[in-house]
Amino acid sequence: MDGTVGGHLPTAPRAHDASVRFLSTPRRAVDERLLWSRDIRFVRRLALRVEGCRLLELETGTVLIGPADELTDAVASDVAEGTNMPEYGLVPVDETLADRDRYLIAMSAAVQLSGLADRIGMAQSTQVVQTKMLDYFFSLRKLHAMAFQPIVTLATGEIYEYECLFRPQMPMLPQSITSVVQAAINTDRGVELDIYIVATALEQIGRLEAAARTVSLPARRFAINLTPSSLLDPAFGASQLGTLVRAAGLDPHKITIECTEQQSVEDIVALQRQVRGLRKLGFGFAVDDAGAGYASFALIAALRPSVIKIDRDIVHGINHENAKQALVEAFVSFGRRIGAHLLAEGIERRADLLTLSKLGVELGQGYLLGRPAAEPALPRRLDRPNRARRTVAAASKTVGPVRRPARVPSRA
Repeated sequence: MDGTVGGHLPTAPRAHDASVRFLSTPRRAVDERLLWSRDIRFVRRLALRVEGCRLLELETGTVLIGPADELTDAVASDVAEGTNMPEYGLVPVDETLADRDRYLIAMSAAVQLSGLADRIGMAQSTQVVQTKMLDYFFSLRKLHAMAFQPIVTLATGEIYEYECLFRPQMPMLPQSITSVVQAAINTDRGVELDIYIVATALEQIGRLEAAARTVSLPARRFAINLTPSSLLDPAFGASQLGTLVRAAGLDPHKITIECTEQQSVEDIVALQRQVRGLRKLGFGFAVDDAGAGYASFALIAALRPSVIKIDRDIVHGINHENAKQALVEAFVSFGRRIGAHLLAEGIERRADLLTLSKLGVELGQGYLLGRPAAEPALPRRLDRPNRARRTVAAASKTVGPVRRPARVPSRA
């Protein structure tokens, strides 16, 4: 792609060779930004204002690439005001990407972002922004990754199962899976998102378990997240989920369906029926972030899950906070009454781990026990809680009592 100096525009390349020249653009020493718009008049006028820019006319729109300190939001906005406020997208070019990818990914991001900036002093609706973000997310579906975090039986330190954690890869518009899920909920696209995530998780789990069988490793358990609205959709009926799992070469008895906390449950009766159907087929069912969000005692009692996940905010610092200890004691007692196992999320400190074990929490998850990894890995080896009771007792003298030692039931 030919550059310009001092505002002289290059001759636009022909459509048939544009992609070749776009891909072969050499690496530049300065940070760059890329702008895309359908309004060629606007882009040509902007090019006159930007030193060292490069312009490319495509059938679908016009691309301008220039130094980041020259091709700024202020310059683009100023030119746009004189050309009837055209829609455009302006993004940084990620220099860490391979030459063949960086400009194509930047252009994809700019196309998705076009029309989202605050052009006239009024921000467009959150729903429009979230829709565009989701469109960008799905356009990169082949780039996204899955990580697996160990869930550990605290009494033994052995692996219980792995939670499948989706990792969006959105180079020009970084997003957490939490923000992606919230955007899907807000735009009524939760089922679309969950269909894609579940299919991706089952494909990867099926591949991993097939490889494990070739070396005679036992089948492992995995937990997959779904929103309540998806669980109520016919696409995720118990029999449909069972069919999907078996088609991936997996056993429903080795899969836990985890209900995320980002959405309220409007039809508890329908969700109860769905959970009963899942449990009948052998699926485990977990309620996430108990003690926070929408995961109330009433909801948990109605759903009767096999696993109750205690929110990480309750877990953090529990070794020296009596109120948190009392709340976990209540959950332990509650879980035993309804036949559910307690799982503590976000365990990062040994003192918290020891206190949770003493209180009767059976399962744990967190960086102290094992970080998410691209493939399932064994948890860290730590001193088992039953070998460190004196440590807990000594700590309780200074930070408050742990009310009663609880027997930790065994878990197959």
